[in-house]
Amino acid sequence: MRFLFLVCVGIFGFSCLPSLQGEPPKNVLFIVSDDLNNRLGCYGDPLAISPNIDRLASRGTRFDRAYCTFPLCGPSRNSILTGLYPNSTGIYQNGQIFRQSIPKHASLPHALRRAGYFSGRIGKMYHYNVPSSVGTNGHDDSASWELELNPAGIDRLSEEPNIFTLVPGQFGGTLSWYASPAPTAEHTDAMQAKDAVWVLERFAKERDKPFFLGLGFFRPHTPYVAPRNYFDMHDPQKFTLPDDVEADRADIPRPGLASGKKEQDEMTDTQRREAMQAYYASVTFMDEQVGVVLDALDRLGLADSTMIVFTSDHGYHLGEHGLWQKMSLFEESARVPLLIVAPGVAQPGSVVRSPVSQVDLCPTALEWAEATTRSPMQGQSLTPMLKAPQTVGRGWALTQVSRGGQNDRFFGYSLRTDRWRYTEWDSGERGLELYDHDADPGERTNLAKSEAHKEIVQTLSRQLKDAIQSSYPASGAAPEVRPLTWSPSLTDID
Repeated sequence: MRFLFLVCVGIFGFSCLPSLQGEPPKNVLFIVSDDLNNRLGCYGDPLAISPNIDRLASRGTRFDRAYCTFPLCGPSRNSILTGLYPNSTGIYQNGQIFRQSIPKHASLPHALRRAGYFSGRIGKMYHYNVPSSVGTNGHDDSASWELELNPAGIDRLSEEPNIFTLVPGQFGGTLSWYASPAPTAEHTDAMQAKDAVWVLERFAKERDKPFFLGLGFFRPHTPYVAPRNYFDMHDPQKFTLPDDVEADRADIPRPGLASGKKEQDEMTDTQRREAMQAYYASVTFMDEQVGVVLDALDRLGLADSTMIVFTSDHGYHLGEHGLWQKMSLFEESARVPLLIVAPGVAQPGSVVRSPVSQVDLCPTALEWAEATTRSPMQGQSLTPMLKAPQTVGRGWALTQVSRGGQNDRFFGYSLRTDRWRYTEWDSGERGLELYDHDADPGERTNLAKSEAHKEIVQTLSRQLKDAIQSSYPASGAAPEVRPLTWSPSLTDID
């Protein structure tokens, strides 16, 4: 794979483009962690050990209220890379790619390829089944990339028999963890960081072509596997478990709790603390790999010409409302970390408070790259916020999730404004939720039935309906998802 990459760059890459004079080309490093919530030092968590992610926040802009479009890997990642909501990609579950529904749409990396960028991927950018797809292309889009690297470490190849799991034989969708005795270098994410450094070194030698490098770390996705020393950094007794869970759940509509699982409800407090320790350990391990890549950017002199985007595909529960993992419309599941370093544009150490969405990342990166695309995108550029953090922009973020089976599927939609989270299940027929984040950041008191908040509910309901309508294509209907029957080339895309 590496030999082929060098041949392609040498013959079809740098040497085919006219040399750029003056300023170096603007590069994009796009880092996506898997199942990462906002329990990070730069977001105020005193127990997190995330010095390298925190370093990114100090270099650029931290978005305090950033949200996914759908709290599930496949729909979310397709939204991130197409700039479209799930209602316009047609992707509502894992195992699908947008070429099945909008085949001629240009993804962000594909649009940059057309603009003269080299586009490469290491690890998980589109959906993978974790851990079973580690080391493969997963549900990838071949037209997006010129380079695809899929290392697999000891955590995938040999350690699964040692992993503790709440459901025997299940790891990816089940709480599971393992403190590995193997050294850091033998784990998948560390191998990916090493590959990223190798790629950056090649580009540091030839600076007449810009690059888009997608780096998708697998941690902290289950199974939470990290070397033992990262577990030792986190004392499980310091973690506070949610209290009064039953009272908290009493005013939540049934669909709002449907992401819960029986085996999670049956965990002991010791297991809950061990799961949290393993999650935090996985985050710290992943954070160290971020540091390896950042150090390489600095050492190679690429930092001043590279936009760095760091985010996660969605948030993650660690016991709040009695829930674990994802697929809810609460803050912990819908909110994501989002850090953007844009040299010469973003103010170092700045914070944006206004709500933003991950559909905004495509137009933002394209504007940085001074590239255009004919494919429609539904996001706003975040550049005005990078320049002036007090900029409001859209002022809200929309997140949706599906419930029910094939014959009874319905959606929940949640609107997040500066102050409120308002949620409707099945257009309100199966429940409403309203939370005041000024007074109740933990979303423990549902005000939707409060007479004092009746007008607020009516106002937010109208705003939510308008937001939902804007998430569909111009035709007003989500595209049909069909079997993938062709592999698009660079010139097949609108």
